Amino acid sequence: MTSSRPVIRIIVADDQEVVRAGFAALLGTQQDFAVVGTASDGAEAVRVCRELSPDIVLMDIRMPGVDGIEATRQLAGTGEAGPRVIILTTFDLDKYVYDALCAGASGFMLKDVTAERLFDAVRVVAAGEALLAPAVTRRLIGEFARLRHRPDAPPPAALGTLTPREAQVIRLVAGGLSNLEIAAELTITEETVKTHVSRILSKLGLRDRTQAVVAAYESGLVVPGR
Repeated sequence: MTSSRPVIRIIVADDQEVVRAGFAALLGTQQDFAVVGTASDGAEAVRVCRELSPDIVLMDIRMPGVDGIEATRQLAGTGEAGPRVIILTTFDLDKYVYDALCAGASGFMLKDVTAERLFDAVRVVAAGEALLAPAVTRRLIGEFARLRHRPDAPPPAALGTLTPREAQVIRLVAGGLSNLEIAAELTITEETVKTHVSRILSKLGLRDRTQAVVAAYESGLVVPGR
């Protein structure tokens, strides 16, 4: 039976050939996925992405030459038309993951992820959502945001443009809640939540929900541990 889902074009970037081949083969088992290329380092990942225009890149962080963080920064800099990046890492509290999220990644997965979780992650991010569900993501963002402040974080003036409702929504987004969960919490429709999130991203000049979470912590709108 043919899948009714649109095909998601994917590139796998990792400096270990066995890892690249393994993830490519695994993703290739899904009817709505097409692995259109692989890359062994960040520079090759950027080049292949510009040639093949994938929807999703599974990006290792630690690669020789141009690493996954710089490659993510270059790809995210292409704007909405660029691919969305899911970081692959061995450690759930790898400090480099935070740098990658700040560079524009839409989320991260551990390399020992189950097949079903990986498939779900690719579909969620391809749909324009952010991979924020695991509590470890929020813990990582909160911890590193507490330890340092980036100069390019949205200024207080930008946060001042948010309405009280939008401020509520971004706090709930930073808590890892889905649109459906936020709708239930605030007793509004899911469509209204989507509208609020879209306006928040526009006002703060952010690409997606992951960036909104990072901004919420770094600006002090959300305080880690509270």
